[in-house]
Amino acid sequence: MDSIEKTATEPTSGTEKKSFLSKYQGIICLVVVIGIFYYFGQVMGVANMLNTMMHTAHDLLMNTCFYLMAICVLTGAIGKLFVEFGVVSLLEKILRPLMKPLFNLPGVASLGAVMTFLSDNPAIISLASDKRFSTYFKKFQFISLTNFGTAFGMGLLVMVFMIGQGYMWQPLVGFFGAFCGCIVSTRIMQYFVIKNYPHFAHEDAANQEEVAAANEKKVEEKSTFIRVLNSMLDGGKTGVNVGIAIIPGVIIISTLVMMLTFGPGAEGVYTGGAYEGSSLLPTLASKINIIFEFLFGFGDPHLIAFPITALGAVGAALGLVPGFISQGWIDGNAIAVFTAIGMCWSGYLSTHTAMLDSLGYRELTPKAILAHTIGGLVAAIVAHWVFVGISLVIVA
Repeated sequence: MDSIEKTATEPTSGTEKKSFLSKYQGIICLVVVIGIFYYFGQVMGVANMLNTMMHTAHDLLMNTCFYLMAICVLTGAIGKLFVEFGVVSLLEKILRPLMKPLFNLPGVASLGAVMTFLSDNPAIISLASDKRFSTYFKKFQFISLTNFGTAFGMGLLVMVFMIGQGYMWQPLVGFFGAFCGCIVSTRIMQYFVIKNYPHFAHEDAANQEEVAAANEKKVEEKSTFIRVLNSMLDGGKTGVNVGIAIIPGVIIISTLVMMLTFGPGAEGVYTGGAYEGSSLLPTLASKINIIFEFLFGFGDPHLIAFPITALGAVGAALGLVPGFISQGWIDGNAIAVFTAIGMCWSGYLSTHTAMLDSLGYRELTPKAILAHTIGGLVAAIVAHWVFVGISLVIVA
């Protein structure tokens, strides 16, 4: 009888506990949201805060999101074309010996690295959306493409920009650092995925038999011209869908990061314009600059603004460099570190959520962000110490 009574009371206890947790989470959410708005309102003024928030979000939508969408369309078309005519298969055979031991990925993943290097992070998702491309991967490898592709995002732009500032070999050191950071980030993400979903280590990312049958049917029924046309149009259509998917992450996360990173307007006062903020992150970083000086070789606390800004948008981070140079804060080491961390992070806070959501694994976003944070730090540290070693050799 006691057992029956105990069993009968258990659902009630569980319901009460669930109700309590729900109320507790609601209170926490309200406190956090109100706290954020109160903080920015106190620093910037309520009217300026709201105007900056709206103007920053609008500028990100018009000049970043649509730009990324255009990249997705173009790279989606090229990637689909490469998949259709066997370029992917060729890369798989040629680069398999390199990709497997370093990244634990099939050789075909190198195509994603090339395309993100030439464009931006979401290019890897345009490829991953193609079922034939995904047949080369196990699920844990497929999910780690988010970290792998991001580490090379906008790499060409970053390197060309740094070379344009008068530094020739330092960006190459940064590229090597980003390469090492990519290995670390990708491997850690794969570890997290397998730890949470052990069966993903053996499951294929796509049904290979169904894809193979579809491929044979396409080749048999369609001429080369139609295959080219369909590949580019279908790839471009996929790019549009991916471009739409990344908009929420870019606008929401980047707006918050930039309002925590940047300070008042050009005149030193808040005007409500885009990309103003409280400068909280650089201020906090300056308190522990001795750590960054040891790890990254930063001689001035202002330099920490670059990696912090790169969390949201590497393009915005690059915009800081000319000012740093004019102030005399930058040397060759900083350029190498900026290149490494700019490439490896390349705004991953604003794109990781949307990228994993596009792949269908949104719940793994915190793991991906943690892994890539570590990878970016490793990239910067490697770039710094390689630069130190090369400098010693040159001096000697």
